[in-house]
Amino acid sequence: MVFYGLGSPFHDAAMGAGFRSDLYVSGTTIFTLGLGDVTPQTRWARELIILEAGTGFGFLAVVMGYFPVLYSAFSRREVSISLLDARAGSPPTAAELMRRHAYEGGENALAILLVEWERWSAELLESHISYPLLCYFRSQHNNQSWISALTAVLDASALLIASVEGGEARQAQLTFAMARHAMVDLAQIFRLDPKSVVPDRLPHGRYQQLYELLRKHGVKVCLDAHSEERLRDMRLLYEGYAEGLSDYLRMPLPPWISDQPHKDNWLAVAKLRAKAVAANSPLGEAKSMDEVSQTIARSVDDHHEF
Repeated sequence: MVFYGLGSPFHDAAMGAGFRSDLYVSGTTIFTLGLGDVTPQTRWARELIILEAGTGFGFLAVVMGYFPVLYSAFSRREVSISLLDARAGSPPTAAELMRRHAYEGGENALAILLVEWERWSAELLESHISYPLLCYFRSQHNNQSWISALTAVLDASALLIASVEGGEARQAQLTFAMARHAMVDLAQIFRLDPKSVVPDRLPHGRYQQLYELLRKHGVKVCLDAHSEERLRDMRLLYEGYAEGLSDYLRMPLPPWISDQPHKDNWLAVAKLRAKAVAANSPLGEAKSMDEVSQTIARSVDDHHEF
C-alpha cells in the first residue's frame, strides 16, 4: 500500500507498474526472496525495499525465537497450577489447601509447598514483567488460572500468618511477601490501581464457617478474638490488586471455601487404595469398603470425571 501510494515506482517488464506489481515486490521482499525481476526506480522505493527486507528478517526472528520463549514460560507456569489442583481443589481455595494437609506430617508437606510457590511467584514476576503478553494466556483446564492460583496461595499464607498456630507461619510470611510482590507489580504493569470498593470475599459468617471447617479437620486455629481482624488486615494488602487484575483480564478470583461439590478426579485410585486398606486391617476393626473409599476420596477431589 505504501508503494502504491508512491505511484508504483517500479520497472516491471512483464506486467507493467501497478498495484499487482507493488504486491509482488512487497511479498518477495518481506519473505526475503529477492528475485530482482522488478526493480525500484526512485530513492524512496530503494529505501523502503531495504526497510521491508529488515522487517522480514525480524518477523522470522520472532517466529523462531520469541514464540518458543513465550510457550516455555507459559508451560512452566501451568505445571505448578496443575499440581495445585489436587492439593487445593479446582478452583483452588485456602480452605481446601489447609484441609487436605491436615494429616500427620502434613505441616511439613505444606511448608514444602509454600517454598515451591514462593519460587513460582518469583518466576511469574520475572517472566510476566519481561513478557506482559503472558498475562493474557489462559490455562487449558476448567476453573484454573494463574490469578486464581496466586490468590489462593495468598489467602492460605494470610490465614497461616494471622489465624493458625504452627511452624508453617515463617515460610508463609516469605511466600506471602513474594506472592504479593508479584500481584502488585503485575497490576502496575497494566496501570491498574487497587480497588478500594470490592466484594467481601470472606464476611463474618463465612469466616465462622471457615473456622469450624478447619477445627473439624484438626487444624490448630487461633482462639483469640482478634484473629479475624488480623486476617482482614492481611487481606487488605493484596485483595484490591487481585480484584483489579481479575476484572481487567476477566479471570474470576477463587472463593475462600468451595461451595460446589466436585467430581473426584482420583476416585478410581481411592477405591483401589481402599481395598488395600481394608485387606490389611485387623479383623473386627476393618471398616466397610464404602466407608474407607469415602474417607480417602474426601481427601482429594476435582472437576474432572474418569
